[in-house]
Amino acid sequence: MPRGLPRCENRPVEEQTLTDGTVWLDRPIADDIDAVAEACQDPAIAEWVTIPWPYGRADAEDFIGTTVADGWAAHSPIWAVRTAERGRLVGTVSLGTRPRDETAAEIGFWLHPEYRRKGIISRAVALTCDFGFDPAGMGLIRIHWRAFVGNHASAAVARKHGFRYEGLARLGSDHRGTRRDHWVAARLNTDPPGPAGGWPVEV
Repeated sequence: MPRGLPRCENRPVEEQTLTDGTVWLDRPIADDIDAVAEACQDPAIAEWVTIPWPYGRADAEDFIGTTVADGWAAHSPIWAVRTAERGRLVGTVSLGTRPRDETAAEIGFWLHPEYRRKGIISRAVALTCDFGFDPAGMGLIRIHWRAFVGNHASAAVARKHGFRYEGLARLGSDHRGTRRDHWVAARLNTDPPGPAGGWPVEV
């Protein structure tokens, strides 16, 4: 950064509940610790999401007390996914920004295994993208997605919601000390929300 320019820190995001009447997104709270700890026993989440493994209650406490709190304070909100207003947490979805850049964010999500293949995470991603691009929400220009190669379920959600495939990052991510390839896709605020073409058949 050139000298003499003011340093722009990411501002907090105003907390609000997002809903379409079927799913509800709000900030995870201490009462959600047990639900997070239970869901993260699923080996599939450990395979595709960068979480501690084995995953214990202390990890869930740190997630709620530190990761969630720091995220909301730094313009990187993390929402609990619920199937009823103030219901049990069944997953999370997030938009992570980088310091001094409030125009782009990375979307991330996971869901309890009992609630998969019911359209829940798809609805959550739609709500999150709408809020992310809304000038009254986060006012983003770009939302990008990445997933370890082989995570076809996550790729299907991204493709469905207008994310355009941008390529393969060879050994692009660290997963608990191991380098892994990941896929990359993105959606701009000018891109339509419907299914995106141009994805490789193997993804």
